[in-house]
Amino acid sequence: MTKRENYNELWLFLQVVREGSFTAAARRLGLAQSGISRSVRELEERLGVQLLVRTTRRLSLTQAGEQLYQTAESGFDALDAGLATLAHYRTTPSGTVRINASQHAIDKVLLPKLAVLKQHYPDIRLELIGEGRFVDIIAERFDAGVRLGPEVAQGMVAVRITPDMAMAVVGSPEHFLRYGFPQAPADLASHPCIAYQFADGSLYPWELIQDDKTVTHRPQGQWVFADSYMEANAARLGLGLAYVPEELVVDDLQSGTLIRVLQRYSQRLEGSFIYYPHRNVSPALRVVIDLLKV
Repeated sequence: MTKRENYNELWLFLQVVREGSFTAAARRLGLAQSGISRSVRELEERLGVQLLVRTTRRLSLTQAGEQLYQTAESGFDALDAGLATLAHYRTTPSGTVRINASQHAIDKVLLPKLAVLKQHYPDIRLELIGEGRFVDIIAERFDAGVRLGPEVAQGMVAVRITPDMAMAVVGSPEHFLRYGFPQAPADLASHPCIAYQFADGSLYPWELIQDDKTVTHRPQGQWVFADSYMEANAARLGLGLAYVPEELVVDDLQSGTLIRVLQRYSQRLEGSFIYYPHRNVSPALRVVIDLLKV
């Protein structure tokens, strides 16, 4: 006896009891009366007890039938309630959204744009996990990731959430007092430079524009980080030049904590994207995407 047979015949048994007769149940369900009668009879045979007393005038429950009816009715009601809850999750923005992003993206993009969720979507719970390394969001059970355009994995749906990003070579006043001001990309060779390390261990070669061509500088120095925030902080401490997103150091440039050089050579990088594995996303993630996209 399979569970499926049990459930099908139990459901038909419930309908017969609720309608008061096989005829009324058959009429309501659009099924043959003989088929319903046979199903209930087979249920009785498998259970080994009589559930219904059938007479020409009325249909009544045995004691065993009454007990089964009460049990089955509460069970199917609970199942219906569970299915209704799933329908709620399918149509209502709620539940947890896990996003992997750089600390820079969380601070400058995600938090400012998603703060409105508190007021308008209180049932959405956000887990924003800040990491410098590039992760496999599927393997690590994230709903989405945020990275610069060139870093988005192939096969992902990607939605732009920031404009192109200006890069800036910056250093502390103390650094320039000691090493002077570089006038062209080639001058960087005489400066200690703070490096950015990718997840595979390779270092980001600084990409600058000179005479409409891309030139690269491989930073040489004591300090290597996997996070742009830490690069900027190291530059504030006078540990070398850093090549970081301009928006990270706007306040420093205004206050003089950091000084920008080689601006005419600095490159603009493709902006950030939120990416996810497929287009069939939850209502909660859809809300997040719509709030973030430019």
